[in-house]
Amino acid sequence: MIIKAYKTLFRLGTLGINSRNSDYIMRCNPRSLFPLVDNKALTKQLANKHHIPTPELYHVIEHHGDIAKIEKLMKERRSFVVKPASGAGGQGIILIKDRTAEGLVTSSGWLLSIAELNFHISEILSGIYSLSGRDDAAIIEALIHPAPVFEAVSYSGVPDVRIVVYRGVPVMSMVRLPTEASDGKANLHRGAIAAGIDIASGKTLMAVHNSDVITHHPDTGNPVSGIQVPFWKDMLMIAAKAFDMTGLGYIGVDLVIDRNRGPVLLELNARPGLGIQIANQAGLRARLNRIDNAPHDIFSNPNSRISWAMREFGKE
Repeated sequence: MIIKAYKTLFRLGTLGINSRNSDYIMRCNPRSLFPLVDNKALTKQLANKHHIPTPELYHVIEHHGDIAKIEKLMKERRSFVVKPASGAGGQGIILIKDRTAEGLVTSSGWLLSIAELNFHISEILSGIYSLSGRDDAAIIEALIHPAPVFEAVSYSGVPDVRIVVYRGVPVMSMVRLPTEASDGKANLHRGAIAAGIDIASGKTLMAVHNSDVITHHPDTGNPVSGIQVPFWKDMLMIAAKAFDMTGLGYIGVDLVIDRNRGPVLLELNARPGLGIQIANQAGLRARLNRIDNAPHDIFSNPNSRISWAMREFGKE
C-alpha cells in the first residue's frame, strides 16, 4: 500500500521532503548564504539595496540593556510589530494594533502591558524563538494594514502570499488566510487556510484547511476561489528578483499587500515547505524539471523568467 501510494505521488510529480532537501536546497542554496534569509534584519537591508519594499523598520534591539529604552522609543507609535530576527513559523511575533491608557492592544484583542512586552523581547534576545537557539535580536517594524482584497476570506490578521522560486523562476504560489483557529495568524500549522494561486492570472484556485479541501472560509462563509490578486505581476517581479538579490536558487518568497504601499516583501525562506502542492493540486517536481529543461535564454533577466513561467504554469 505504501509503495503504491509513493508511486502515485511520484507519477503526479509531487516533491517529497528528502528530495527537496538533497536535490534542491543542498544543491542550490549555499550554506554561506543562509544568514541573508534566516536573519530578517539582514534580509531587510539587502532588499532596501535592491529597491524592494519591506515594512518600515523602527528599531532593532540587540542587547538586554536596550529594553528599558523601548517605552520611550515607541511612545508615539500606536501600532507596530515585534518579531525575532531569526525566528521561523510565526513564533515570537506580536502584532500591536493600538494602545490605550491600560496598555497595548494586540491583533487578537488582548491587552499587553509594557512590562509584558519587555519580558517578551527579553525572551527573543535569549534565543527562545531563533532557528539555532542562539542569542537573537528583536525587530520592531511597521504594522501592515492589509488591502481589502482578502477581507472576506480572512479572520483578523494579515494574509500573506508565498511564491516558490527556482533558479529565479516563479514556480508555484498560494495565499495563506488567517482563521479563528490560527488566532488570526497566516501560519498553516496553526490552522490557517492555503489557497493556490494561478501563476498566469493571479487568481485563487481551490483551498485546503488542515489537509481538507474546502470551497469556503470556515469563519466568514465566503468562497475562497476566483479572487483576483492585485499587483500580481509586481509580486512575481519581487519574487524573481529575490534570486538575483540572494544568490539562493530555491527559496520561498513571502509577501503582503499593504493598502497604501502595495506589495511588500515580508521575508524569505531557504527551506520552503511542501504544502503549497496540496493547495495547487499540482506537483512541484514536475514544474522544477520543466525549468531545468527550459531554453537557456529565459534565465537572462527577471522579465523573461516571469513571462516563461506565466506561459508554462498557468491554468487558464
